[in-house]
Amino acid sequence: MYNSSQIKELQAQSLHWINNTEKQNITHSDLLDLQNVLQFHEYRYYVQNDPLITDTEFDALFKALEKLEKAHPEWVSAHSPTQRVGTGLIKDFPKTQHLVPMLSLENSNNADDLNDWDRKARELSGLEQIEYCVEPKFDGASISLVFENDFLQTGVTRGDGETGDNITTNLKQIRSVPLQADFSKYGIEQIEIRGEVLMNKKNFAAYNESLSSEGLAVLANPRNAAAGSLRMKDPSIVAKRKLEAFLYHVSYFTALPETKNETIPIPETHSGMLEMLWQLGFRSPQKEMVVVKGIDKVIEHIKEFEEKRDSLGYEIDGMVIKVNSLKLQDDLGMTSHHPRWAIAYKFKARQATSKLLAVEFQVGRTGAVTPVAKIEAAQVGGVTVTSISIHNEEYIKQKDLKIGDAILIERSGDVIPQIVKSLPDLRTGDETEIDFPKNCPVCKDALFKPEGEAVWRCINVSCPAQVVESIIHFVSKDALDVKSFGEANIRRFFEKGLITDIPSIYDLTEEKLSGLDGFGQKSITNLLEALTQSKTQPIHRIIYGLGIRYVGETTAKALAQNIKNINDLAGYDEERLKLIEDVGIKVAQSIVEYFKNEDNLHMLQRLEAAGVVLEKTGNALPADGSFSGQTFLFTGTLTKLKRAEAEEKVERMGGKILTGVSSKLNYLIVGTDAGSKLEKAKKTPSIKIMSEEEFLEMIQT
Repeated sequence: MYNSSQIKELQAQSLHWINNTEKQNITHSDLLDLQNVLQFHEYRYYVQNDPLITDTEFDALFKALEKLEKAHPEWVSAHSPTQRVGTGLIKDFPKTQHLVPMLSLENSNNADDLNDWDRKARELSGLEQIEYCVEPKFDGASISLVFENDFLQTGVTRGDGETGDNITTNLKQIRSVPLQADFSKYGIEQIEIRGEVLMNKKNFAAYNESLSSEGLAVLANPRNAAAGSLRMKDPSIVAKRKLEAFLYHVSYFTALPETKNETIPIPETHSGMLEMLWQLGFRSPQKEMVVVKGIDKVIEHIKEFEEKRDSLGYEIDGMVIKVNSLKLQDDLGMTSHHPRWAIAYKFKARQATSKLLAVEFQVGRTGAVTPVAKIEAAQVGGVTVTSISIHNEEYIKQKDLKIGDAILIERSGDVIPQIVKSLPDLRTGDETEIDFPKNCPVCKDALFKPEGEAVWRCINVSCPAQVVESIIHFVSKDALDVKSFGEANIRRFFEKGLITDIPSIYDLTEEKLSGLDGFGQKSITNLLEALTQSKTQPIHRIIYGLGIRYVGETTAKALAQNIKNINDLAGYDEERLKLIEDVGIKVAQSIVEYFKNEDNLHMLQRLEAAGVVLEKTGNALPADGSFSGQTFLFTGTLTKLKRAEAEEKVERMGGKILTGVSSKLNYLIVGTDAGSKLEKAKKTPSIKIMSEEEFLEMIQT
């Protein structure tokens, strides 16, 4: 980014300013020089990790600039180093759509997978050998930056891949994120860059030490520290966390209008893009990447890099392999889930030994009894593990687990902890068998294991554990959507006897709720209004909210299209149910069993008596309509309708919403900034691709 003569000149200016921080008769040109000096030293310290001045000297220069800008506010620019520091608290993080969707990468953890992926890429491209760029897979929080006309405009979290939280102010606190970069010399007007925010191992250790000294709980790993920091409401706290950002991918760019100035050609390779970012002052993995030809060289490099994984100053959990040619990337394209030109290789799971101290048995919403192992705290890949699900009785037998056993544990994919095996050679004779209960650990009713299943279940619908979980599910967003009624409140109300089952939530009154700690008049009003509104939800939401085993949202909608009242399902036998789309043998059996249960029928009567509408109304999904038998999918940003509104209109007219592009899809409705779904649909002639305007005309005719 800086040549030797520029470095010498900027260092000379630095020394001049350090010795003249009280300089008088400042001009605008002087102030710009000081800004440039500080930007240079930020780059040397935070990007190259090779500072040329001390922290004290940097602080002196920074304070001098702050003083000058205070005296001349008309000279303050948005990209000044002083403008990183946020003032005041952030009230909320607005949602911002990515210019291009952030797709996940296909994962691999062995050489066979990589060879197979390479084979597919070669077959699609017609090449005998492909050039790849291999770089670390950073273990942090994903971000997306957009620069326009050389200035940072927005910084967004990954979110759901299409839309994330706008955390621009917090990202400005990260010194390795430039506020200005000279993209215009490449002829670029707007550019979107992907990256990862990290807290390096050294800073993470120091941060945890400071938490411990204050009597606060330490954090489990640097990833959590980074992700949590980005969500802080106070930017000044974010600035103190000493986060770093690696920028590793250019996802989108647009060219400047024609200019008389000559521009540097935009790189045609991924490695070239990383070099460009490095030259522009970003901390890209330009030094960590390698470019090799053929998958054999890729595998060889991965093995070498994994061996030095722990010597790095930051956490990584694998390597990312990308086709180096950008043109070939475009030619290979994407699936609906991931690009065909990139794959992530996950390193071996972190392992540790521990001791099995006890087993607790937890009861879920469907009555499933799950054993949970309580173990001696163990650090696995930077995470402290104290509890591990051991699934079921068969799992315990297969692993030969006993209380008191020494055990080998790992985090599969560096995420989910599991027990690999017990270590019977280390047994002392004091170990004891794990006795799987014959009765429910909560209500004490006898447990039942259905034929062909490995899970024991409590079939008492009045079991308190199941009741609480069923209420949580009933009021959830995708069911009755009772806002202001979170899990913590449900558990609290149940413990106090304010609610006893699903229908009892409609017995809550202002009188019952008043006087509860932390539950003021506004909270009471909001909850009671939300409960009232929930009574008129479409019946497919109520069906889903009942929590019938195997009945998800899609099946609930299919059932709703075939009945007038939820109680109608009590008269359906298995054969009739199996005629409904999305209803198979297991689902049909589960529905029949549910409506055979007198307690469930009585619950529906109580819900109806409380005012919950079980009849199909104007809000219900029709069994037929002008879109009957037709399937739809929306992609991109709609400008005249919200996505949920558009989908609801389709369903009201008898149509069905699909989740992805397939041969079953009839219509793809395309908004702005459409992504891979559009490209995939173009390759399927039977799919009709429509604009939002054409869709609106269609539903009006």
